[in-house]
Amino acid sequence: MCKIIINGGRRLDGSTAVQGAKNSVLPILAATVLADGECTVMGCPNLSDVNAAIEILEYLGCKVWREGSTVTVNPQAVSCADIPDSLMRKMRSSVTFLGAVTARCKRAKISSPGGCELGPRPIDLHIKALRELNISVTEHGGYTETFAENMRGADIHLDFPSVGATENAMLAAVTAKGTTTINNAAKEPEICDLEDFLKKMGAKISGAGTGVIKIEGTPKLHGAEHRVIPDRIAASTYLCAAAMAGGTLELTDVLPRHLNAVTAVLKDTGAEIRTKKNSMVLKASGRVRSIDTLRTMPYPGFPTDAQAPMTALLSVANGTSVIIENIFENRYKHCAQLCKMGADIKVNGRIAVICGVRELTGSTVCAQELRGGAALCIAGAAARGVTEISGVNYIERGYEDIVKDFSRLGVEIKKQIS
Repeated sequence: MCKIIINGGRRLDGSTAVQGAKNSVLPILAATVLADGECTVMGCPNLSDVNAAIEILEYLGCKVWREGSTVTVNPQAVSCADIPDSLMRKMRSSVTFLGAVTARCKRAKISSPGGCELGPRPIDLHIKALRELNISVTEHGGYTETFAENMRGADIHLDFPSVGATENAMLAAVTAKGTTTINNAAKEPEICDLEDFLKKMGAKISGAGTGVIKIEGTPKLHGAEHRVIPDRIAASTYLCAAAMAGGTLELTDVLPRHLNAVTAVLKDTGAEIRTKKNSMVLKASGRVRSIDTLRTMPYPGFPTDAQAPMTALLSVANGTSVIIENIFENRYKHCAQLCKMGADIKVNGRIAVICGVRELTGSTVCAQELRGGAALCIAGAAARGVTEISGVNYIERGYEDIVKDFSRLGVEIKKQIS
């Protein structure tokens, strides 16, 4: 059993680079299945979710090599279209393999995907989009099975701009006959990154980031090289940590334009932020200011994945703040753990009312999902005394080495294996 132990109360000062984006590399790795040659993906963070994606690729018949942050995939020997339950349940993004494997093998069979329990996350939008492409989809016994004898382009309208459904539709449509238009598509930077990779593979696709994606199907895609974008959620986490503990933080290998919604809120709390093309500096001193109301929204709104770190920050604000979670129903598990540290947070459905306290106190807490676990690390770094965090496996799904990064910034932190 692993624990993260933090002796908090110190300022965060220093510089750290931002890892490659978890939510970008996973669909890109799935996309390599579509190639008829070798693909090289650079900037892959060393995460348990990435390792799970590599396991799925190998199970499908791909040859995969990893050297540092570079993953090379040769998919020419793909021979399997069924992904077993044991692999699917290791991560939520495994569902993105549905579109890619269907396009490559003309069939696929997967079980329900795993990942953090954040409330209902049905794949009905994924299925609806695939059916529009003339793909037969059946669900039975906890499995989803597809058959695609004659995929063809279509006008797809997503009832909600789901990131996963957009990715699955893109991956299936790039080799379908004819033209596909995805309306109300997700606009996240990770969608743009997937489009960039598919273009390098020879796909005829445009419009990512605008809400309307157009695809002219091509029968074959070739291998390509690509570097994934920086992880805007990891960057948000470290910015919230510095704003909460105080100090001066420099982030390198970051794209500040992807963080506009987060940095706007951080400025409202009193932080000073300067940005350059690929770096940014945050300075914070004095007590955090509260905010009136924060609503999580699809991009370019405030990201749901940054809600938990922001909740930790606002728990020590000078006043009362309100957060409305519009994406997931069950994304406040971290609040009860923060309250163990002295926070005053009341949750009612999708609304959290945060009455800021002057300081938090170290305690024994448990991470119950990825971003909530990061929020506890932030709180522990700022709190007075020692905080012990269990559930480290959740945190390691999305942060390559949060212990090393925090330590580099002056936090007294260690990982204990017992």
